[in-house]
Amino acid sequence: MTAYVISEVEMRDPDGFAAYRRLAAKTIERYGGRYLVRGGKAELAEGNLPAKAIVIVEFPSMARLKEWYASPEYAEALKLRQTALERRLLFVEGVAEASLP
Repeated sequence: MTAYVISEVEMRDPDGFAAYRRLAAKTIERYGGRYLVRGGKAELAEGNLPAKAIVIVEFPSMARLKEWYASPEYAEALKLRQTALERRLLFVEGVAEASLP
């Protein structure tokens, strides 16, 4: 079953953020992930969340997602993340094919 990383991102350091994005993108691809949303224009329809960039990445499974997140390759990107951006990160399981209409 697919799994998703949903991230609300606020940039702190533009240069560090650019470096983080480059590293993260390489590791995501290596672990079978693909970007579905990567900071495009968003409009708030309900609620009162602060305006932040939204990123959604799809992985083939939750196991593969967690393997990516714990990988030594992504650890390098995480070092940059600490000063480059602030975020809230969620891991979400997708809907099983059999349960779709």
